[in-house]
Amino acid sequence: MGKKMRVDKLLSNVGVASRAELKKYCKQGLISVNGKVINNPGVQVDSESDDIRFNGEKIVYREFVYIMLNKPDGYISATYDKYDPIVLDLIDQSYLVFEPFPVGRLDKDTEGLLLLTNDGIWAHSIINGHKHVPKVYYVEFNGKLTKEGIERIETGIVLGDGTQCKPANIDVLS
Repeated sequence: MGKKMRVDKLLSNVGVASRAELKKYCKQGLISVNGKVINNPGVQVDSESDDIRFNGEKIVYREFVYIMLNKPDGYISATYDKYDPIVLDLIDQSYLVFEPFPVGRLDKDTEGLLLLTNDGIWAHSIINGHKHVPKVYYVEFNGKLTKEGIERIETGIVLGDGTQCKPANIDVLS
């Protein structure tokens, strides 16, 4: 058994239309539940077991979305920025109704796997330092990584703003 909710709430949550618009669509006979046209937008439906259709098209309800994105260089890991393009500009616009946000961040000039979701509990469990979720980074740079530099990283460096980083393991490839 899935989550019980009003049909207008379910349809608005998946981006069909606003709840006010759905009230009108109900009166026009565009919404059906289990093969029966409904005229009351407050009808309770089961998000998993009921066959919900809008204008004949089957609606699949999802409470949470999980998106894997290969973030390119030049995008900000944010949901809004006045000056630079954001990672939400890279995903299919149909996901925006779910209000996804980046799980953690990659710097603007960094590329790689970035997860986006609207599941705050799951996101917190991934980025919370107490959970010890391992992360792997591949870094290229010009210069020489000294033995002292490796030791500083392996014991946890302190950033310019005073942030203490956790210790990291380093595998020097070349």
